[in-house]
Amino acid sequence: MSESKLSEGKLIVVTGPSGVGKGTLLRRLLELYPDRILFSISATTRSPRIGEEHGREYFFWSHAEFEQKRDANEFLEWAEYAGNLYGTPRQAIDQAIALGHIVLLEIELEGARQVARSLPDAQRIFIAPPSMQVLESRLRDRCTDSDKQIIKRLHHAELEVAAANEFDVTIINDDLEVALQQLEKVLFHD
Repeated sequence: MSESKLSEGKLIVVTGPSGVGKGTLLRRLLELYPDRILFSISATTRSPRIGEEHGREYFFWSHAEFEQKRDANEFLEWAEYAGNLYGTPRQAIDQAIALGHIVLLEIELEGARQVARSLPDAQRIFIAPPSMQVLESRLRDRCTDSDKQIIKRLHHAELEVAAANEFDVTIINDDLEVALQQLEKVLFHD
């Protein structure tokens, strides 16, 4: 790998349906490249949960502070969910990219669309299931959702998969090691 490729920072936006294995793939990447890859830290107005720390899991800001930053266009994307505001602060990502890091942003579809508008140079990767049947099986195997929640997630997944063509690259996570190799190729060899 050339030195110029090694020092090139960039933002990688990763999207895909719940249960497709995004988190597992990204954690593996971080284990393999801890000095090269950073996870983006989002901001929220919700209260920290037990064990969460400001600046580690999230930046925990007041509603007023979040809205001030939003109004000053300091977010790549933001949304409201369950009465709380969530967003991706632009400054920390810009700094990490300038230092040559690859910044991974795992985000849902609408957030990825907002990032594409605010930072068109970001590379966007869609992680897809091999089939909806496999995705359903993975969701059921997690034993974290009710049947009603699984049906809702599957319906949402169909809408997300239909939007995969909006992304620069689609990786089908049928085999974790193969998907990881494809992801590495996109990050380091394109």
